[in-house]
Amino acid sequence: MESGGAAWPIPPVRPAPWVGQETKRRCARHLRALLAILLLVLAGHPVHAADLTQALQGFAADSYSDTADAIDALAASGDPRAEAIIQALQDERLFFTADPPKALIQTSPDSFADAATGAPATPESEPQHVRQNNRIRTMVATALGSLTLLSGDPAKRLAAAHSVFKSRDAAALPALAAALAHETDRQIAGALKDAQAAIMVGQVDAPDAQRIEAARILGARGDQAALAALQSAPADLASPPVKAAISAAIASAQGGLAFAEAAQNIWYGLSLGSILLLAAIGLAITFGVMGVINMAHGEMIMLGAYVTFAVQEVIRGYAPNLFGWSLPIAVPLAFLATGLVGIVIERGLIRFLYGRPLETLLATWGVSLILQQAVRSYFGPDNREVGAPAYMSGAFDVAGMQITYGRLWIIVFALAIFVGLNLLLRFTPLGLQMRAVTQNRRMAASMGIATPRVDALTFGLGSGIAGIAGVALSQIDNVSPNLGQSYIIDSFMVVVFGGVGNLWGTLVGAFTLGIANKFLEPFAGAVLAKIVILVFLILFMQRRPRGLFALKGRAVET
Repeated sequence: MESGGAAWPIPPVRPAPWVGQETKRRCARHLRALLAILLLVLAGHPVHAADLTQALQGFAADSYSDTADAIDALAASGDPRAEAIIQALQDERLFFTADPPKALIQTSPDSFADAATGAPATPESEPQHVRQNNRIRTMVATALGSLTLLSGDPAKRLAAAHSVFKSRDAAALPALAAALAHETDRQIAGALKDAQAAIMVGQVDAPDAQRIEAARILGARGDQAALAALQSAPADLASPPVKAAISAAIASAQGGLAFAEAAQNIWYGLSLGSILLLAAIGLAITFGVMGVINMAHGEMIMLGAYVTFAVQEVIRGYAPNLFGWSLPIAVPLAFLATGLVGIVIERGLIRFLYGRPLETLLATWGVSLILQQAVRSYFGPDNREVGAPAYMSGAFDVAGMQITYGRLWIIVFALAIFVGLNLLLRFTPLGLQMRAVTQNRRMAASMGIATPRVDALTFGLGSGIAGIAGVALSQIDNVSPNLGQSYIIDSFMVVVFGGVGNLWGTLVGAFTLGIANKFLEPFAGAVLAKIVILVFLILFMQRRPRGLFALKGRAVET
């Protein structure tokens, strides 16, 4: 600077030529590195090859702690083969050789593949299983869940979320957060949030707001798994707001479970009631119209079940592709076979014993023993296998209830039989004649109705419906000569409770007794529950001898 305050002239700024060249060289180096990484990824070469090799050597150490470290290293390696290796460990197909140390995946009983490369490998020494304990199995399930959270298959992602929810391993939190950020499926996102909440509610060092939100999510879920996660959370180490949130969530979950349990018991009761309805509806006809105490009614059910077995045996032998139609084919055949047996019994025995209830009871009891022994001699005393078609197998969940397709179809079938029988009694000549004989036998005979013919057809109809009940019961009970004995007493209880000869009373009685029985069983047990119901019926009949829905007719008047 010159004296007198004059400033030095400022030269123009010109970039040095070497600055631009150095920048270009650095950019070129970065680009080459990025391209190399990209090429490695596109070529399928694992970036963490060293990590994978080191992790696999941990399996060869034959130590639980080294195996645990190897699982953690595999899960963090990002290698595409990590999932297959851990899956092999879960399936107990992961082996190792000590000399040289190498991990092998068993692909068949006599062949192996190198776990690192997937190429076929011949062990140089005797391969040994990678040992597991409960801690290792839990780590394997968690690692598999974390690795498949970002899978392209939605089913795998959902299964992974459920797996992490069960394990509640905090190591899966980063993977859950990453999966949630990319998930678009609402169901899977909900499962991921549930898994995240199950882990977060137990993290004592997590912020209170996150733990309170986690407790709210689990309380809203309300199933047994959510309740277990809430109860296992260390609430004693939490702040008062978190304790209150966990307590409220536990109460909410317990309330939801109590409601779900009640709904499940109602479903079980409806299922049992449909079975009782099928077993009793035929007896309601014979007992109500004819006044006959038919102790062989249970054997009609048994015969219907054996007709189903015979139909399936024929189909298995001659037309296996028609197995799905075995039950629709068995229903009319069972109705015809047992209906014909019922007509023979009525014409050959019962028609001589009208008006003598004790002799009728003893005679039909003897018929039941004869039928049991005849079936035992022909089919043998052992249980017979009756298969379930595809539409009778499986289950689904509704509002926390598990509903099996078999029981659902039986309920639908029982209601269809009930509706069909009511239509027959109301809109057909046979039904009109049966109702006329029920209300006044002498007047019906004087009007030209052949009461013996009506008796035979009525007994055959009741026996045929019992045979149809046997088709349904063959899907849920053992098919044996003693099958009918399990339902004869219950059938009489339903008919007497509902009202003799009243089909609507039979319907109400069957479902009422079925639901009551299922609500009593958890507290009293199966046997004591039946005893309690029997005592209740005895007391009830003291007040209403004709049942819930009394029907005037010959059986009542005589």
